[in-house]
Amino acid sequence: MASNIVQQPAKMHKGDRGMTIAASEDSAMMKQIQSTHSPDGREVDVKPILHVIEDVLRRANPSIESVINGTREPADAFVEKTAVAGFDYILEALAYIINKISCELACKCSGGADAHSTTMAIFNNLSNYSWDAKVVISLAAFAVYYGDFWLVAQLSTTNPLAKSVSLLKQLPDIIEHAGSLKSRFDTIKNLVKAILNVTKCIVEFKELPPQYISHETPPMTTAMAHIPTAAYWTIRSMVACSSQITSLLGMSYEHITSTTEAWELSSLAHKLANIQDHLNSQLAICHQHIDEKRHAETYQSLIRLFEMAHVDNMRILKALICQKDDILPLLDGTTRTRVSIEVLKRKTVVLLISDLDIFEEELIILAQFHHETKTRSGLHYEIVWIPVIDRSTPWNEENRKRFEQLQAMMLWYTVADPWLLDPAVIRYMKEVWHFSKKLILVVLDPQGKVVCNNALHMVMIWGNLAYPFSTAKEESLWKEETWKMELLVDGIDPAIMNWIPQGIFICLYGGEDIEWIRKFTTAAKVVATTAGITMEMVYVGKSKSKERIRRITSTISKDNLSRCWPDPISIWYFWTRLESMWYSKIQHGKTPENDRILQEVLTLLSFDGSDQGWAIICRGSTEMARANGDTILTSFREFDRWAEEARQNGFVPALNEKLHQLHTPQHCNRLILPGISGGIPEKVVCAECGRPMEKYFMYRCCTD
Repeated sequence: MASNIVQQPAKMHKGDRGMTIAASEDSAMMKQIQSTHSPDGREVDVKPILHVIEDVLRRANPSIESVINGTREPADAFVEKTAVAGFDYILEALAYIINKISCELACKCSGGADAHSTTMAIFNNLSNYSWDAKVVISLAAFAVYYGDFWLVAQLSTTNPLAKSVSLLKQLPDIIEHAGSLKSRFDTIKNLVKAILNVTKCIVEFKELPPQYISHETPPMTTAMAHIPTAAYWTIRSMVACSSQITSLLGMSYEHITSTTEAWELSSLAHKLANIQDHLNSQLAICHQHIDEKRHAETYQSLIRLFEMAHVDNMRILKALICQKDDILPLLDGTTRTRVSIEVLKRKTVVLLISDLDIFEEELIILAQFHHETKTRSGLHYEIVWIPVIDRSTPWNEENRKRFEQLQAMMLWYTVADPWLLDPAVIRYMKEVWHFSKKLILVVLDPQGKVVCNNALHMVMIWGNLAYPFSTAKEESLWKEETWKMELLVDGIDPAIMNWIPQGIFICLYGGEDIEWIRKFTTAAKVVATTAGITMEMVYVGKSKSKERIRRITSTISKDNLSRCWPDPISIWYFWTRLESMWYSKIQHGKTPENDRILQEVLTLLSFDGSDQGWAIICRGSTEMARANGDTILTSFREFDRWAEEARQNGFVPALNEKLHQLHTPQHCNRLILPGISGGIPEKVVCAECGRPMEKYFMYRCCTD
C-alpha cells in the first residue's frame, strides 16, 4: 500500500492530476508521515465518537431536492449508541483538539493551502494519538464543519436565523443552481461514504482481541504496515471535501461547476475504495487467525471439560450445543417448538451426530426405538440430533430444504440451527469421537460423562435392550449371545421367530443373479419334498443395489419362487445389523479365530461381497449350515448321494458333511466392509480358509 502514497504539488495543471509518482518520492512520503507519529500511550475510546459522527454524516447527506423543497427526515430520536460510561468525559477531553482540527480544515482550505500541507499539519497536531484516534478525531472535526454547512442549508427555508446565515454565506446561489450542482453533491456524498468506510476498517483493526492476535503476529504486522497510508489518504480526502465545501461559499456559478475538482474527488473515492478492499482482505486474514486461536482454545476447554466430574450434564451440553443462555437452541420434534437445553438436565442423552446425507432407513429404525421410550417404562433417555454442516459448503436453499426435511422426520430433539455449533465442537466430534461421514450415536450419562463413543451398532443389534447404551452393557449382552437364527433375524421377521420353535427348516438366501435364484429355489423344493421336510425359504437380498434387489424381489413374488421381504427397509436392516455385529465385535478385541459369532458374520459379509448367491439353512437354534451359491446348489443336486445320511443323522448335519466334501481350497472371497468411524482392522482373515486377506480400499457414492 505504500506505493499508493503520492505527494501532490501545490499547483497542478488539468492534465497533471494523476495520483501516482516515482517510488523514491513515495518512500519519502511514508517517512514524512511516520515522522509525525509519536504516541504518548493515551487511549481514546473512539467507538462512541464514531457513532455520533455516523449520525451527523447520515443526517447531513440529504438529497439536494429535499433542501430545495424544505423537506427533512422525521426528527426521530437519536439512537443512544453513545450511552456508555464516561462518554461525556471523552468528548470533553477531545473538544479542544476537535475544534482545532475543524478550524484547520476551514481556515487552510479557505486560504488556498495545498491539500498535502494541510493534511500534514493535521498529522502534526495529532502526533500523540494512535492511528485510529487520528482518523476518528479528524473525521469528528470534518463532521462539525460538514454538518454546520448542511444544517444551515436544510433550515434556510424554514428558520429565520438559518436563512440570514445562509444569505451571508451566499447559499441561495447554490439552491438556485441546485439542478446543475446535483452531480457535485453526489460526488461529495460518495467520497464521504468512502471516508467513513475506511475509518471503520482502521478502527476495526484496533478492536481485534489482543489475547488472540498481537501486533507482533505476522497477519497483524502486515496489516499495521498499511494503516499509516490508509490514514493519510482518509484525512487527505477530508481536506479535499472541505475545500469543495469552502469553494461553494461565495463563489460564482461558473467556478463551482468546474469539473476539475469533481474529478479529484472521484479519484480519491476510487483510491479509498481500493484501500478499503485491501484492508478488508487483511482483516479477513486476521479474523481467520483469531478464529483458529479461539477454536484451539475452545477445543482444549472441551477436552478438559470432559475430563472433569460434574453434578449434572448442563455444562457439557451447553459447551457442545450452545454456549449462550439467552436462546432456545433445541427444537422439540413432538411439539415443533423451540425449547431450552434444560429439558435434558440429568437425563441420559444420545447425541445423534450426522451430516445431511443421513440414510432415511436409519431414521426410520431409530424412530421405532424412540417410540418405545414413550410406551415402555424404564427407558429414560432423550435423543438429540446434532447436524454437522461443512462450513465450506454454502448454506443454500437446497441444503436448507434438506435440513428441514430431515428435521421433520425426527420426533426427538434437534439442534434448531446448525450454525449454533462452534467449529471447535465439530473438530472435537471428528477427532475424539471419530465422526467422519457415517452417523454415530454418542451416549452421555446424566452427569455428562461419555459412556459410549458410538452406540449405533448396539442399538441396531439389540434396540432398547442395550439401554443405557454403555460399553459395559454391550459386553454383558454379548456374553449372553450365541450364533443362532434368533440373533440373525431378531426384530425383522416375526414369522421366522415362530418357525424356530416348531422345528421348521429355515433357509435364508441372497444374491442378485436371478437365474441362480431360479435354479436354487427349484432344487431346494425338490430336496425338501424328497427328504420329507418342511422348508421355508426367505430371500434376504443384498446389502447394496437397492433398485436391482427391488426388481428381483418383485420377480420372486410374481413367480412364487419363495418368500421374500417386500419392505426394502427389512433387507437394509438385516445387512446393517450384520455390519454392526462385525464392528461391535472388533471394538471389543474379538477375532474370527477366537469368536464364533464374528467368524459367521464375516462369512455372510463375504458372501454378500461376492457376485454369487449364497444360502444358510437352520433347524431350531443349534443346527446351521451355510455355503456359497455354487456349493449349495451342487449339494442339493447331488442329494441322492447323501439322502441316507440325512435320514440317519439329520438333514443339517448331513448337509454340513456334504458341503465339507465339496469344499476346495481354490476360491476367491471379496469382503466389503462398511466405512465405520473408529477404524478398520489391520487384519481380516478369509472366512473359507482362515488366511489373511489382502486389503483394498473402495469408495462408493451410491447404493446401485
